[in-house]
Amino acid sequence: MYSKVHSIGITGVEGVPILVEADVSDGLPGFSMVGYLSSQVREAQDRVRTALKNSGFRLPAKKVTINLSPADIRKEGTAFDLPIAISMLSASGHIKSSALEDCVISGELGLDGRIKPVHGALSITAAARKDGKSVCFLPRENVQEGLVIEGINIIGVSKLKELVDELNFPGAQQKGEMPGDWRQAESCSYEVDFSEIGGMPLLRRATEVAVAGMHNILYIGPAGTGKSMLANRIPTIMPSLSLEETIEISKIYSVSGLLSPEMPLMARRPFRSPHHTISPQALSGGGRIPKPGEISLASGGVLFLDEFPEFQKSTIEILRQPLEEGKITISRVHGSYEFPANFMLAASMNPCACGFYPDRTKCRCTEQQVYKYLSRISKPLLDRIDICVESRMITYEELEQKEGGESSASIRSRIEAARKIQAKRFKGQKIYFNSSMRKGELERFCILEKSDREFLKQIYESQRLSARGYEKLLKISRTIADLEGSCEIRRAHLAEAAGLRSLEGKYWGGIYGQS
Repeated sequence: MYSKVHSIGITGVEGVPILVEADVSDGLPGFSMVGYLSSQVREAQDRVRTALKNSGFRLPAKKVTINLSPADIRKEGTAFDLPIAISMLSASGHIKSSALEDCVISGELGLDGRIKPVHGALSITAAARKDGKSVCFLPRENVQEGLVIEGINIIGVSKLKELVDELNFPGAQQKGEMPGDWRQAESCSYEVDFSEIGGMPLLRRATEVAVAGMHNILYIGPAGTGKSMLANRIPTIMPSLSLEETIEISKIYSVSGLLSPEMPLMARRPFRSPHHTISPQALSGGGRIPKPGEISLASGGVLFLDEFPEFQKSTIEILRQPLEEGKITISRVHGSYEFPANFMLAASMNPCACGFYPDRTKCRCTEQQVYKYLSRISKPLLDRIDICVESRMITYEELEQKEGGESSASIRSRIEAARKIQAKRFKGQKIYFNSSMRKGELERFCILEKSDREFLKQIYESQRLSARGYEKLLKISRTIADLEGSCEIRRAHLAEAAGLRSLEGKYWGGIYGQS
């Protein structure tokens, strides 16, 4: 007999419909599987046959053929164990084929017939609903994750026998129910706050502008001047996640196996801070079976690279394409995988190996040593960083200051107002932030008066900006104007934006030809 079961495979972070077909017929007893399978999927035949036996099912000694289609998509992982077992049981007459028409099945089998959790349950459920299915059977540990997707019934099962009973007698298993308000399951309060930081008005302002327009920012200055402290507080002033953003971010963590059973969604924006010894593959993602790297795990949030020049040059150069395109593509012999990379880059660094340049009363580095240290950051990568701001040594009076600065909640309210302006401005387009504007949007939304355009020309020539640097200056100016609620970009906005980029010339002017 012939039978088919609908399942879902994972490609990148998205689910892809997979049809599991089984044929049990007369002939020399055997078990064969086809359909562009990885070694993990091929091993399923041993797990499935043993699980069926230990669950009390006796299959006749016949020829069994399993096909996973479409054949041009590589099948990875262990989530096909359960649909393979169900298709064999249906082809052998243990399950009515009509019970399998409108459902998706996914899960890993243990040798005793227990159903184990799988990665990517959120993507599996979303793809099942998109494919028009009404029921999705998942391992019981993955039920909370699957319930996030509305419009499809989620049924959790823990044993193969339970699933067979549910298919033959619908209603035997209780459908999952989302507990209360999952969005409030985890408090969005943070352990740190901007109010704990006194002084540093320039760094605070630069950080606010960066977050308001999703601009990449570089902090440069001596050690112990608050660079990392500020960066660690960036998530506290970022706007709350929308439902769509929450699901997209959670998909990445679901595929990576980083979601807890108790908390099916990411309630906070990601903040990833990998050590400078990270490998290129760990940063970009990859492996034999490509998985998201730190770049993708930071999508929707912040990727903070402390001690920026200490990263391998080959590692940080990987950032160039994702910073431009908002995605990263990993190619393998058996296919290409696309992962999201829509993050805000925050980086910090010392100006030289000892950390005190250009203060020659403390810095003992030679000019050649300083140039060598700074040149670890290439010009193309530097051009992709919108804001460069300098930190200075903190005075004793500032350390003794009892009163903190403005709170994160207060700063966040201004940023949310600026983000609403951007959302209205770019409604119906595929961009959401000022930092993502292209040439057409710049010409439409960054109109200057004649005198202001002359002022911009002076900045362009004095700072010897590249074409990309010129565009970034306009984008930052647009964000500063949005923070003030101004419809027009004025000279003061241009001047502040130029100040937030001027340090690039101060430190890298002698290396890359800037003034």
